[in-house]
Amino acid sequence: MTATTQTPPRRLACARCGAVFECRSGGGCWCADEPYRLPLTAAGAAEDCLCPACLRKAAAAAAAQDSA
Repeated sequence: MTATTQTPPRRLACARCGAVFECRSGGGCWCADEPYRLPLTAAGAAEDCLCPACLRKAAAAAAAQDSA
C-alpha cells in the first residue's frame, strides 16, 4: 500500500491588494474551481497568485476587453 502525501498549502499575500490567502498548487486549490482561466503572469513579472476577489476582477476586466 502506498501512502500519498499532499503538498501543504502556501500562505500568500495577493500581488494586487495584499490580502492573505491559501494556495494549494499541489491540487485542490480554490482557483481550480473557478469557471475561467487567465494566463499566468509574464516571465519576470513581480506578480504571483491573486486572491479570489482580485482574480475575479481580473477575469471580468479581461472579458470586457475581449468583448470590446
